[in-house]
Amino acid sequence: MPRRESYSDTFTGQADKNIRSILSGGGEEQHTRLKRILLKVINNELTPRQKEIIVLYYFKNMDTTEISAELGVTPQAVSAARARARLRLVRILQYYM
Repeated sequence: MPRRESYSDTFTGQADKNIRSILSGGGEEQHTRLKRILLKVINNELTPRQKEIIVLYYFKNMDTTEISAELGVTPQAVSAARARARLRLVRILQYYM
């Protein structure tokens, strides 16, 4: 069976928007606090692979196919790891929001 070459990253969920808004915004005290907490959660609570994928996706603005090419894994593996990491981030951050 040939390997699938194209992959569409169409995730547009609210959790993704919330994480991006926390990382991109600034200024107000509560927002700065949430960003600091989010960065601590990324560093301390995620697996090394999840952390690497989250950094590439949110901080370096790479899409799933670019990340999969860089890491040498399938786009489906990247998407699954990112979904698990995002779920963990949202579950932890819900206590601070």
